[in-house]
Amino acid sequence: MSRPDINAGAWYLRARPDGSWDVCEPTTGEAYARVTGDPETGELRVSGDPIAGEAGAEAVRRFLRQFVP
Repeated sequence: MSRPDINAGAWYLRARPDGSWDVCEPTTGEAYARVTGDPETGELRVSGDPIAGEAGAEAVRRFLRQFVP
């Protein structure tokens, strides 16, 4: 499954080729955290800045809900 970039308001999630997302500041593009989500299980892994990571994880959760029953 190809992962899209996600505009999460205060943060922009840039899709990476490995299936994870970089959680970036939208005006500079600087990455503050990384979120990896498994569409089969809905499990998330977050690394980096805790505030950016949690915001990014919530956006990825909303995206993955389309695929996980």
